[in-house]
Amino acid sequence: MNFTDPSNILEWIVYLANEYKFMFLEGLWTTLYIAVIGTFFGFILGYLVGMVQDIKINKQDNIVKRIVMRVVKIVCVVYVEIFRGTPMIVQGMIVYYGMLQADIKISPALAGILVVVLNTGAYMAETVRGGINSVDKGQKEGAWSLGMSPMLTMFRVVLPQAFKNVVPEMVNTFLTNLKMTSVLNVIGVSELFLVAKTAGGTYYKYFEAYLVIAVIYFVICFVLNRLFLLLEKKLAKKKAYTLAVEYMEGTA
Repeated sequence: MNFTDPSNILEWIVYLANEYKFMFLEGLWTTLYIAVIGTFFGFILGYLVGMVQDIKINKQDNIVKRIVMRVVKIVCVVYVEIFRGTPMIVQGMIVYYGMLQADIKISPALAGILVVVLNTGAYMAETVRGGINSVDKGQKEGAWSLGMSPMLTMFRVVLPQAFKNVVPEMVNTFLTNLKMTSVLNVIGVSELFLVAKTAGGTYYKYFEAYLVIAVIYFVICFVLNRLFLLLEKKLAKKKAYTLAVEYMEGTA
């Protein structure tokens, strides 16, 4: 095949992939880097927000604690609604250019990670809250009867089970973030989409360039999805908690 004089779509795809292979690899690295870092910290943020939303405000608590918890809950609700109700491309523009207007110097990549973190946290918060609510209340009551504090019960009994329940959604969120990083090209992040746009613009072969990254996205998502399915099956076989009844029988 003559790479110097491509004459059809297939030859142009091979030519662009070969000519700009290092740019595509760099774009792939940037895409994976932002998706992994942003999703990881987004999960942590989502867990924290989900736990806060699940906290019950008791009338027996002092008024200061009730006011603080009410304010924190309202802030969490507003945060979740805003980031779930607006597209990531708009969030990226607001975060990046908003910080520049506030004289806060930030790189496009760092702004992209921040957007992914905030976006993931908003979606995972609702998922975590649902996972926590899916745990049988009898297990919480059993832990409390053994003298566990509400916080210890959350970390030792509830969260391990909730984690197993939200793993599928965590995987879907990561794969979604992997693909959604393409919108960050609007703030100058050199991810796969921007690389394809640059390569395609050189020869006005945008269709062929976008086909190259379509194949890359598909292969990466296909492989990662299969790996996550194996992980999910292994987690399903493990018992990450001990029922209160079993604990009492073991100490009898």
